[in-house]
Amino acid sequence: MDAMTCPRCQGSMATKAYSDVTVRQCESCQGLFLEQADLGALVEAENDWHAHRSAHTAPMPRITADMTAPPPAAPRSRSFLEALFRG
Repeated sequence: MDAMTCPRCQGSMATKAYSDVTVRQCESCQGLFLEQADLGALVEAENDWHAHRSAHTAPMPRITADMTAPPPAAPRSRSFLEALFRG
C-alpha cells in the first residue's frame, strides 16, 4: 500500500492487518480506512467469530471451607472487530 495522509486531519496513516484484511488507521484521530471488499471480509470474520463462540461454562465446584477466591479473569473481547478500536 502506498503512503497516505488522513483526509480528516492530515495525519499519517499506519497500515495494520487483521485476519486477511489490511486497513489504514490514522495515528492522530484513529480513523480507519479500508477497501469495500475488505469490509465484507471483516463482516464475515465477525460472523464466524460469533458463530463459533460458546458459553464456555464449567460446572460449579462444591464449596468447602478451605477454598480461596479465584484469580481475576483476563478481559475478553466482546467481538472480533473490537481489536480494530483498541489503542
